[in-house]
Amino acid sequence: MKIAIDPWVLASRFRYHGTYVYARSLIAEFKKIARTRPQIEFCLFISPKNSNDAAQLGAGSAFTLAPSPLLSHDRLWRLGGAMRAAARVHADLIFAPTPGMLPLGKVPIVCTVHDATPVLTPTHSPKITLLQRSMLWFAARFARKIITPSECSRNDLINLYGLPDAKVVVVYEGYDKAIFNDATPDPATQKVLLAKLQLDRPYILHHGVIQPRKNLKRLIEAYSLLQSGNLSSQCDLVLAGPLGWNYQEILVAAQNAGSGKGRVVIPGTLEDHDLALLIKGASLVVIPSLYEGFCLPLVESMACGVPVVASNASCLPEISGGVLKYFDPHSVEDMAGCMAQALGDTALRQRLVQQGKERAAGFDWATCAEKTVAIFEECAGL
Repeated sequence: MKIAIDPWVLASRFRYHGTYVYARSLIAEFKKIARTRPQIEFCLFISPKNSNDAAQLGAGSAFTLAPSPLLSHDRLWRLGGAMRAAARVHADLIFAPTPGMLPLGKVPIVCTVHDATPVLTPTHSPKITLLQRSMLWFAARFARKIITPSECSRNDLINLYGLPDAKVVVVYEGYDKAIFNDATPDPATQKVLLAKLQLDRPYILHHGVIQPRKNLKRLIEAYSLLQSGNLSSQCDLVLAGPLGWNYQEILVAAQNAGSGKGRVVIPGTLEDHDLALLIKGASLVVIPSLYEGFCLPLVESMACGVPVVASNASCLPEISGGVLKYFDPHSVEDMAGCMAQALGDTALRQRLVQQGKERAAGFDWATCAEKTVAIFEECAGL
């Protein structure tokens, strides 16, 4: 069985986004699987003429890199080029880590749909959202199988598109355990990072793309309420991550926040090693999202042994296994109260740390890849 892999989401502009991490991590595991499964061959498309990172993964046993000039033309690739490239290499199946192309052609497709964000909580301009919705609809209708990373997303897709239960399969994602873990960080290295970010007192942390769906404006309001109520003194709020769509209102709220006791710090994008150091130094991690498909930052934070509180919306209670303390993401007061309790209750903090680590340990990229390949084999009749 020959499986072609669509590398579209590995474009450099998607670095530090969850879908990029998913694709890159999963493909790296496919390379390992290929060494021990003689009946499976992988083919990853590359192009030296664009800023796609696929070629960085390198070739391997039963894992080839196939140059395709079509990949250099984004729109052409998405509107048929990927399917044509798969047919040219005589693929039995094409795997798309995101619904980024039209699944129309002779080669059957397995597509991962991470969530129903374009329909339920758009994160881009109306023009891009319309394109995303179109791609999502085509994937839902014409993909042989749809993989999704949570029961929440699975239910959303089934309800939105009237899909049969058997067509949508949940495969939980993983995280980088070599980086995000509870190992004690090097104090000197961590000190240098915090000094670079001008963090010289305790801080509350959120990491992820800065955009409205993450509910960061309310988080800033809850932080201000926390500070003004003397529930936590001398504490900063750090919002780490790249700027996404429609972020301006969040930046304005950050600039206007603070009661003299703390401030909102937006350091931008950090490399994973620095991000792990930042997480491990936090007094608390808050995940206030309105909607998520899996939420890698949630799992990474739990794995680092830091107390985490989260929104009770979408998949967050499911992915965290119900072991955290949750709040209504639409209530600033509820969010602030939850944060205050997690900061001030030692027994609660210890429980959040221990149970969070235990839950995070169950997510693994190798397991994700094995279950994904089993779906490929089922679709190919092996």
